[in-house]
Amino acid sequence: MIVVCGEALFDVFPEQQTRTGLQLSARIGGSPFNLAVGLARLGVPPLFFGGLSNDLFGQRLASALTEEQVDISAAPRLDAQSALVMVSVDNRGVPAYGFYGTGTAERSLVEADIARVPKNAGVIHVGSYCMVCKPVANALRALVERQQGQSVIVYDPNIRLSIEPSVSLWRETLEWMLPRTGVLKVSDEDLNYLYPGQSAEDFIAVALRAGVQLVVVTRGSAGALAATAHGVRAVISAVPVRVVDTVGAGDTFQAGLLSWLWRKGFLQKDGLRGLDIKALETALRFAACAAAITCSRRGADLPHLSEVIFD
Repeated sequence: MIVVCGEALFDVFPEQQTRTGLQLSARIGGSPFNLAVGLARLGVPPLFFGGLSNDLFGQRLASALTEEQVDISAAPRLDAQSALVMVSVDNRGVPAYGFYGTGTAERSLVEADIARVPKNAGVIHVGSYCMVCKPVANALRALVERQQGQSVIVYDPNIRLSIEPSVSLWRETLEWMLPRTGVLKVSDEDLNYLYPGQSAEDFIAVALRAGVQLVVVTRGSAGALAATAHGVRAVISAVPVRVVDTVGAGDTFQAGLLSWLWRKGFLQKDGLRGLDIKALETALRFAACAAAITCSRRGADLPHLSEVIFD
């Protein structure tokens, strides 16, 4: 199984002004939540490990995961409130995020909670702001340490400076993760926050030297590039699409990438050694096609396997 660790929350979109205020639309979301749903829709069994509130929002998040056939048996149910994130989208469909809440459920996991995660899990995915917000960050680091040598560790920084504004903390977390990570997916936008002026190619070289087995850098409309520790490199173009918004695009790309690698047997101990140029390019194109479908729809509405058709 793939264990997806981190936040489940509600994205709140302003719909229109009313005479007395704003009409809002609240939608289930959060990067790890989206990833877990995306994996399930693409035919991979995910287990979600994140704090779920007992409040109205948390109950809906739990039921939504269950409806999508995501295993939530490892997710602690907490009395802390659910997080709400206000999402505003510009005229290019690019979202900006504002966080509402402190001491919320997704941040409240502690190290003792990692006992809920099976030690025989094949893949552990961590990322987003739960890797930089305590106490959950400490719990996830402990889980990564526990699973070293047993699971393939996957990391996506997914930087949200509106939630944690300290770039140095995000950078320190990434650098702590590099020697512990098997698969790293990072956007060029995140790299620009962390290392302004450094090229994606230079960062990939640094990550590979640190011990990462597969590094993927997504570049939005410019496509993606990737390299392995065994000298395989690939570059793909983005899939043309009429963009409604890009909410959930990165999560969809990650779901597509991991689901393809999982189904082909690469996401296991030493499995990434078998990635050749043809397999890597196919994995990236599958992920890009899945992401394009999400961009063509409002919000993080990730595709099912039957929808992802590519040459």
